[in-house]
Parts: sequence; structure tokens; C-alpha cells
Amino acid sequence: MKALLQRVSQASVSIEGTQVAQIAGGLLVLVAVEPDDTQQSVEKMLHKLLNYRVFADEQERMNKSLTDTQGGLLLVSQFTLAADTRSGLRPGFSTAAAPEKAEALFKQLVSLAQQRHPDVQTGQFGADMQVQLINDGPVTFMLEV
Repeated sequence: MKALLQRVSQASVSIEGTQVAQIAGGLLVLVAVEPDDTQQSVEKMLHKLLNYRVFADEQERMNKSLTDTQGGLLLVSQFTLAADTRSGLRPGFSTAAAPEKAEALFKQLVSLAQQRHPDVQTGQFGADMQVQLINDGPVTFMLEV
């Protein structure tokens, strides 16, 4: 499982011109499920997302997590993160999980996040989404489990 974590001052997702999700300060996370991912991958990733220290403390050092700040968490499925880009000029997607598996594990991630964090929003799996964000910093990390 891969996740592109972006610290944001705001972010939103729209589908066909209608906003379906929005957060103020927090994390926008683009998530890709890979063929070998399991429920354990979901648990590990959520632990990282909620506890990764990317927010400033009183000394302006990255020592606070999303759990500490209680900011928003916007989860967006994005299978293209799993693309194989090592050769050629066109991405290959054999490194992404099949849609049925990816959707099931992504939904598990969202469900567990909603149980463990007060402000969780999501896009729609498989939809053509428009994602808007203001990256704070900018601060962006690629997480893998």
C-alpha cells in the first residue's frame, strides 16, 4: 500500500462539479492498493497516517501528528500511485491491485479511520474526481507499508 501524504491548509474533492468532501487544515492522502496488500497493510498505513509527525510544535519542528492536532483527514483512492514507471514512457498498472480488492481495502481504511479519528472525509472510489488543495509548506511524503 502506498500513500502520498500532503499537509494542507485546506483540501476538497468534487465530482461532476459537486463538492463531495472538504477539510480545513490536516492531511490530504492519495492512496494506492497493491496486489499483496492485506488487512494488516490497512492497519499499518492507518497507524502511520494518524501518527506521522508532520505538524509543527511550539518550536516550529515537525513533532505533532494528525492525532495530536485533530486536523482533518481526506482520503482519496488513486490507483495511479501504484504504477510501474521504471521503463518506457507509459505507466504500467500490473503493480496495482485489481479494482475489487482495491475498493474493499480502501473502504476498510476509510471505515477504520472514521472509527479512530473525528474528522475523516473521502472521495468516491473509481470516480473521475477533481481534487483541490493548498499544500502547507509544502510538505509531502510518500509512505509505503
